[in-house]
Amino acid sequence: MRSLDTNVKRIRRRVFKEIAKAGFESEPETLVADIEAIPYKIVQEKATYRESIYRERAVASERVRLAMGMSLRPEDAAVHITAGLEASNIDEKYYEPPLMQVIPSACDACEEKMYEVSNMCRGCVAHPCKEICPRGAVRIIKGKAVIDQEKCVKCGKCKSVCPYDAIAKKERPCARACGVNAIESDNLGRAHINNDKCVSCGMCMVSCPFGAISDKSQIFQLAHALKEGKQIVAEVAPAFVSQFGPDVTSGKLRDALLDLGFADVFEVALGADIGAASEARHYAEKVSTGEIPFLLTSCCPSWIMMAQKFFPDMKGNISQELTPMVATARTIKKQYPDAHVVFIGPCASKKLEASREDVRSDVDFVITFEELVGMFEAKGIDPASYKGETPVDNASAAGRGYAVAGGVSSAIEACLHEYYPEVEVHIEHAEGLTECKKMLTLAKAGKLKGCMIEGMGCPGGCMAGAGTNAPLAKAAAELKKYQKNSSRQLPPKELADVKLD
Repeated sequence: MRSLDTNVKRIRRRVFKEIAKAGFESEPETLVADIEAIPYKIVQEKATYRESIYRERAVASERVRLAMGMSLRPEDAAVHITAGLEASNIDEKYYEPPLMQVIPSACDACEEKMYEVSNMCRGCVAHPCKEICPRGAVRIIKGKAVIDQEKCVKCGKCKSVCPYDAIAKKERPCARACGVNAIESDNLGRAHINNDKCVSCGMCMVSCPFGAISDKSQIFQLAHALKEGKQIVAEVAPAFVSQFGPDVTSGKLRDALLDLGFADVFEVALGADIGAASEARHYAEKVSTGEIPFLLTSCCPSWIMMAQKFFPDMKGNISQELTPMVATARTIKKQYPDAHVVFIGPCASKKLEASREDVRSDVDFVITFEELVGMFEAKGIDPASYKGETPVDNASAAGRGYAVAGGVSSAIEACLHEYYPEVEVHIEHAEGLTECKKMLTLAKAGKLKGCMIEGMGCPGGCMAGAGTNAPLAKAAAELKKYQKNSSRQLPPKELADVKLD
């Protein structure tokens, strides 16, 4: 589903466009009325996707609030869409958890998990489904199999042996996508996110076919700051390749961002280069010598949140090097000390990383590629239409490779081979939270000693993040071309000595 341009994606982009337009164009005296009118712009004369225009507007209203960076309204009280707007309409407004929220009026209350016999059942003589069931939950009624849901323990054995694939596994798409089992149910059977488990990767959001899960945004605050002419510098994640069209080069994207109002544009891959050089040295000095048993890369916030929540005793094994986002932001603020910095990338959980107390002074805004498209549309900007004669060239091919799963470990490994040839290198990487959890379990059991371990919360890496626009396979192929054409392949060893404290 993620590779398709669905109605859910189109609705989200429309909301982002309208909210960005309000930030760019609305005057203080009309702002409240302009925002209150957005659900009526999006849903006009009749409902298109739900049973009534009222429910469809209710869903759109909650999307507007989240796009403004505000939380959902309570279901049992009359609250205006713009309630809390004054507190949200400031440049210093940071994301407040929970980041991911279920819109109750949009949730279809899917079954949590169950097996059900379809009309594909032919009533065969063998009845293997009945024979294999450990609880006697499968009965034969009028020659056809029927599952007694009260007895069923959801083991799936009946499905595995049916010769006609007549037994379907019904499962919430959001729950299936969640690698930390954070999707539960409320008292009405609707999806509910357990925030004690959630690591804000956004995979539930992009997997829900009803668009019932969404995250908060800062596009309104950013558009407002750009409108006021504040000095804002963009740092763009290397996963930008293909996100704005097949012909949009770094130079074209730079021109479009400057036209949007940004003062300058940097590659986040610059911070990745600093991280690769630094973590290579860290591995050579600490891991290969046995001083610490293994090292976890630090660039993926969902991976780190999962390690801290589920494996708290591994805190000392997490790399203390700055993430690419923060390293690049600090580099920018050395050159532009009075500027605001916005991280533009594929990742939802970066929004919470930027809200940490030790990062707030570095990164002022975080938006995704998907949200940036809404901002471009609000201003009538098409990145493909620019000449792009001046490319953004702050980084090496290694740093740019951070955009895909395995890219971080590959960059560090390449640096180790080049700068520490005497060091024997052991690298492991996992993608997707389910695999990441398995990897951390192995590390805890002492089976990954001497390893540098890369974890990526999203299957496929950053280019498959919740805020991306392009299909992973296509984007990853274009990234390889982008890396191949890089002016340098590895970061200089001296980057490990850069002081950004």
